[in-house]
Amino acid sequence: MSPNYFAKILLFGEYGIIKDAMGLSIPYRNYSGALHLPEGALTESQRLSNAALGPFVDYLQGLAYNGELKAQLDMPRLQRDLSEGLFFESSIPQGYGVGSSGALVAALYAEYAQQPLDLSQPIPANGISQLKEALGQMECYFHGKSSGIDPTICYLQLPLLIRSKDDLGTVDLPLTEAQGKGAIFLLNSGNPGETQPMVNIFMEKLKEEGFRKVMSGQFKKYNDACVQAFLLGDWDPLFTNLKGLSRVALEHFSPMIPSAFHALWQKGIDSNAYYLKLCGSGGGGYILGFTKDLDAAKAELAPHQLDVVLRF
Repeated sequence: MSPNYFAKILLFGEYGIIKDAMGLSIPYRNYSGALHLPEGALTESQRLSNAALGPFVDYLQGLAYNGELKAQLDMPRLQRDLSEGLFFESSIPQGYGVGSSGALVAALYAEYAQQPLDLSQPIPANGISQLKEALGQMECYFHGKSSGIDPTICYLQLPLLIRSKDDLGTVDLPLTEAQGKGAIFLLNSGNPGETQPMVNIFMEKLKEEGFRKVMSGQFKKYNDACVQAFLLGDWDPLFTNLKGLSRVALEHFSPMIPSAFHALWQKGIDSNAYYLKLCGSGGGGYILGFTKDLDAAKAELAPHQLDVVLRF
């Protein structure tokens, strides 16, 4: 019914984009999801997916009824398809920070929006910002609060540079070597995380003046320097700033880092063999890692398995 929508990885900017730090997100093609109508009797997993879509569609219907739905979806067709067994078949793990809800929102928008953003044409200047707003409103159902970045990435299927919450656009990634020694990787914490409780912790911490200063000072400095160095393929400055960013995260975002990984996080900072950072909201799911030497990082992090995202 719908094309596949891939997962995403926010390389830089987790939590920072809420406070106008830069962000950089890329599609992650190892996982994907698509909407389908059943061709026969629903399997158990398809039935569960269809049942889970019901409250989400009710949420969208409520917005539409009040004239507040920004995406202008064809709600009668969506309701009809739902009654006929519409389901979302996805390999994207839920609660792992790689966009499971973002891919669903993107697929639903692509299929049911009456005037979806046409990706075969040049995107107008305000097109991505409007798309982000519409998709963010839809994704609020899952997280209580959504920047709209994840579903926008999943819909565009292109790397997205967020300069500020009102200034974002597609961007080219640096040339990399498929068999390079350096790598960006995912480390599986073994348990899913929940976005809303983590975001709530962050919003509470923002009430503290000291934490706000960390976000606008140290975090923004290291984070934005990482984005700029990465896009230039300037690896030495990237890793210098990654070390600072990893340290700030361990010190100030420790509730979002699974406690079993605090020592491994510190070990990377001390040894310089790798640096870890949050992947999405944290609390579980994946942890994002960067290394100049993948073999050395694998040795240091054994027996944990590393899923390579990109080599350079």
